[in-house]
Amino acid sequence: MAIAKYGRVLLKLSGDFMAGESGFGVDPTKVDEVSEQVKSALSNDVQIAIVIGAGNIWRGSASLARGMERATADYMGMLATVINAMALQDSLERMGVITRVQTAIEMHQVAEPYIRRRAIRHLEKGRVVIFGAGTGNPYFTTDTAAALRAMEIDADVLLKATKVDGVYDDDPLINPTAKRFDRLTYIEALNMGVKVMDATALSLCMDNDLPLMVFKLRPPDSLIRAIAGEPIGTCVSR
Repeated sequence: MAIAKYGRVLLKLSGDFMAGESGFGVDPTKVDEVSEQVKSALSNDVQIAIVIGAGNIWRGSASLARGMERATADYMGMLATVINAMALQDSLERMGVITRVQTAIEMHQVAEPYIRRRAIRHLEKGRVVIFGAGTGNPYFTTDTAAALRAMEIDADVLLKATKVDGVYDDDPLINPTAKRFDRLTYIEALNMGVKVMDATALSLCMDNDLPLMVFKLRPPDSLIRAIAGEPIGTCVSR
């Protein structure tokens, strides 16, 4: 097994990883695939926190186009992330992984409120911590929530799992000649306007010198390899 380069990581997952072929809803089989990777990585003596998006349940942009207020759409998206967090928690705990969900919007019946020191303590005890409800504020994406939580828990790296193996100068799913980058500086990534991470999240990483790795969550050992520091994606750093 590869030796972990990082002791504590924040894994950012798209809600799309929770969905089946339809691209909508929660597919237990797909959730279990993610959980298997997390469980395997934990055996490498690493602490893992997770932030999940909600694109499989709620796309605020579609509702904004129909006239919905931005704040309302964003709050609905935050609530949708909690559904994904609970689904992932259930999957992990069925595999014997002790997991805690903490939410930025308090809902005591289903999750703990986000408390930084408590989250760190959970991690130190070997528990996986899933952060739900984004930052608790509208106008901020789950990418920004991931960068913020990574800094708050003093993570060594922010791992952004995607469906492509890094950052390209064009969409590789459309343009087969698109160039892949092994490394980028924060400024280069910002100037390129990379689609895999929004500018606010990138700026937070840059201001606080938090390394970012963009990688593909396939094959099944991808997370372990990313935590080991293998060059399986694009590293964005100073």
